[in-house]
Amino acid sequence: MSKFLLHNQTSERLLFRKLKASDFDDWLPFYRNPKSTQYWEGLPKDPVEACKAQFDRVFERYENNLGGMNGLISKESGELVGICGLLVQTVDNITELEIGYSVLPKYWRQGFAFEAAQNCKEFAFENDFADSLISIIHVDNVPSQKVAQKNGMHLDKTTTYKNNPVHIFRVNQG
Repeated sequence: MSKFLLHNQTSERLLFRKLKASDFDDWLPFYRNPKSTQYWEGLPKDPVEACKAQFDRVFERYENNLGGMNGLISKESGELVGICGLLVQTVDNITELEIGYSVLPKYWRQGFAFEAAQNCKEFAFENDFADSLISIIHVDNVPSQKVAQKNGMHLDKTTTYKNNPVHIFRVNQG
């Protein structure tokens, strides 16, 4: 198992665990809502294909020790709320650790993305995985940028990542 996974970690309302193939149908509503991916170019248009592509990447990361998304399970309901994790990413030829997060539309604006992202930040710094962490966020995705800022991140630079204009938000340890 990748050292970057938060498997069995908890936050106030969430349990972190490895994503499972059986989570596919629970995550599919993310891709069925056009607002979830409205900023990101290059994803498959078919929701099932987009979800399959993401799950393939998640499991590939697990196998290759490149971090990965954790399933975020509500302690209260036991339902999948979103996914969040520490991801090894290469941006502008620099390999860094990213905090990535996505939440199912029915759980938007309830603080789950921030809660999960903050937990990832604390886990990474407590384990000395990196001196700083980034989040790669499309320049038009203001809600995600607000999560990053609330998590103590600042705008570090603007660049292109996977043919998308992105802001790189950063937080330094300490």
